[in-house]
Amino acid sequence: MYMRDEHATLVFSTTRTIPRKGKPVEGEKDIQDGLRPGKQRVIVRLDRKGRGGKSVTVIEGLPLQQKAKTELLKQLKARLGTGGTIRDASLEIQGDHCNALMAALEEIGYKPKRSGG
Repeated sequence: MYMRDEHATLVFSTTRTIPRKGKPVEGEKDIQDGLRPGKQRVIVRLDRKGRGGKSVTVIEGLPLQQKAKTELLKQLKARLGTGGTIRDASLEIQGDHCNALMAALEEIGYKPKRSGG
């Protein structure tokens, strides 16, 4: 038996309240915010879905403020000589630049992990 959205209830935990759909509660800080860059989980992957066959390198898991993400994206685009954007919580760089981005993130202090081959 399935519950309808109007009958959905919250799931309670000892540390925080999470809505049933899995969305975080407003104003709650990310767990990774207090960690150093080397301890944070950053994923670099190549994606082609929904882009007409064009390749885009996606960087996920950067727990930075919007202004810091914009600055990092600007530096990476200038370094690679390509375009890019911030979409949702991830950075997207046009083209297949996984190896170059992993090297650049390691120089900054992150420990990126390659995902998807």
